[in-house]
Amino acid sequence: MPRITSEPAPSVEELEAQQRRLVFRRFTHDDAWALGSLLVGLARERQAPVAIDIHRAGQQLFHAALPGSTVDNDAWIARKRRVVERYGAASYLVGARFRAKGTTFEESSRLDPDVYAAHGGSFPITVDGAGVIGTVTVSGLPQLQDHRLVVEALEQFLNHPTG
Repeated sequence: MPRITSEPAPSVEELEAQQRRLVFRRFTHDDAWALGSLLVGLARERQAPVAIDIHRAGQQLFHAALPGSTVDNDAWIARKRRVVERYGAASYLVGARFRAKGTTFEESSRLDPDVYAAHGGSFPITVDGAGVIGTVTVSGLPQLQDHRLVVEALEQFLNHPTG
């Protein structure tokens, strides 16, 4: 079963610190495969019904749909990914910034909620010296769990590079 935590939601500062910390030296097609495969492994261990997507420069480099996921998860992936591409920040962080101002993304962004979703689960792939070059996205769990799954995979991947 997916891990359920009763931890409070991370603050905007904690989310920004995650983003500063989780930076790649490079990001190749092979890295996308390895990161995606790591996410599939973590999700399978937890029997998480998720879809996983990795994009770089507009190209889908990895996609997997695990048992229990649906076509709706792919639609959520696209909406969350567009938020990261537009704001250069994790989709959960973008939503948290709006909440910290006493509003919501849907009320204040002026963006179509059928196209953009500032819900947790999409994280920028940031390369040192190049900036945000892509996204890694999970959909299928509650938004904070989607976010935490991506962060956990990025932390593991960056602390134990494949080569």
